[in-house]
Amino acid sequence: MRIVATYDITENKVRRKVFRIFESYGAWKQYSVFELEVSDVQYVQMREKIRNVVGTQDRVRFYELCERCVKKVDEIGQPSPEIMSNVV
Repeated sequence: MRIVATYDITENKVRRKVFRIFESYGAWKQYSVFELEVSDVQYVQMREKIRNVVGTQDRVRFYELCERCVKKVDEIGQPSPEIMSNVV
């Protein structure tokens, strides 16, 4: 499944941990935005890792993209990285 993950984290230390977790599953697109191609199992594992790191004042959101939606992604300006590492 293709997921877009966004986050708003107040502490730098926590933000770096969240960044590293997402980076191990997909491509960093913009400041607090990742695009991830993950299996159902990886999605559950990733969410649990994130849940164990963030605080109650932080926010992380996940958006599942259908195939039709993925094909309609449009960008203006410098293209974002396409590297999808999925190294877990």
